[in-house]
Amino acid sequence: MKIKNKVLTGILCALIIALIVAAVYVLYVVLQYSRIEDNQQLEIQTSQSTLSSLEAGKTYTALTYNIGFGAYSPSYSFFMDTGVMKDGTKVQGKYGRAFSKEDVLKNTNGVIDQIALLDPNFILMQEVDTDSTRSYGINQVEMAKDNFDDMASDFAVNFHSSYAIVPITDPHGIANAGLLTFSDADIKEAIRKSYPVSNSFPAKYFDLDRCFSVSFIQVDNGKTLSLINSHMSAYDKGGIIRAKQLELLNSYAQEEYEKGNYVIIGGDFNHALGTDVANAFETQQEFPEWVNILDDKDLAECFHIVKASNRFEVATCRTTDIPYEKGVNYSTVIDGFLVTDNVKATAKNIENGYAFSDHQPVIMSFSLN
Repeated sequence: MKIKNKVLTGILCALIIALIVAAVYVLYVVLQYSRIEDNQQLEIQTSQSTLSSLEAGKTYTALTYNIGFGAYSPSYSFFMDTGVMKDGTKVQGKYGRAFSKEDVLKNTNGVIDQIALLDPNFILMQEVDTDSTRSYGINQVEMAKDNFDDMASDFAVNFHSSYAIVPITDPHGIANAGLLTFSDADIKEAIRKSYPVSNSFPAKYFDLDRCFSVSFIQVDNGKTLSLINSHMSAYDKGGIIRAKQLELLNSYAQEEYEKGNYVIIGGDFNHALGTDVANAFETQQEFPEWVNILDDKDLAECFHIVKASNRFEVATCRTTDIPYEKGVNYSTVIDGFLVTDNVKATAKNIENGYAFSDHQPVIMSFSLN
């Protein structure tokens, strides 16, 4: 009987300790919670090599690339992503952080080398980490700035979270990430616009500060290019939050256009960019519930999607609930550009076999009418 009582006492003590630890962790998360103010002015890094203004009518190139915080080698899967195979098997990603520091450096340098090879005039990058557990503290922002130091740049934080203890076997930890924009021309001003985010628990505490950034660049005809770098929410069942984010983006871009400005929006929209690409690629997976569809009819009248010429041959994003295997993972086009009707543009998706990220870059050629 004494042994049994000792066992019960031990179990009770363990439960009490577990409850105390859980309570302390919840308190930590709540106390760490903060939101970045809207309309925040961004610090601009300048370069003596940049142009003073853009020329109307001249052709330029812009590139968008979600670099996946340097974690997504082809064999990588992410613990928050779930899916269903066509045979009914449910699948879920495994890892919370990158495989290793060396893998983060390899992938980040691979991204930088890819961008340098394409040599765009403007670069829009998403999921770029600074001091984050998941990317082993590597400052990817500074790595990119060091390599593109002849361009002007600005950086907007769009994700910062408390230490996430999940998954238990490979904790995601603290995340600090954002949107990094580079320009061959002077950035006169840059601001950060806050997106609506979920207010539910616990998403409120782990999907913080979604936003888009706006870099204002002078054009020689007296107008301004409003270059927007955007990354919408991903874990948003039913697309309710994304609908609110799209409404804000539409409204803001319409206002800029009505001022007489040129507007280009690039980034990761977490929507299939057109019904025609939603199911365009061979896959052994069911259509994911997180994929919403964005068509021109969903945009302000002055806007349209710049549909890549090879959009049926090259996708820009693959599922991360399983490691990558061509023809197995669901893939579609969720990265790209939207432009106002005073911008003439064509685009191309870049195939690299998802070598460095779960996304592939998109490059756009454009001129300002």
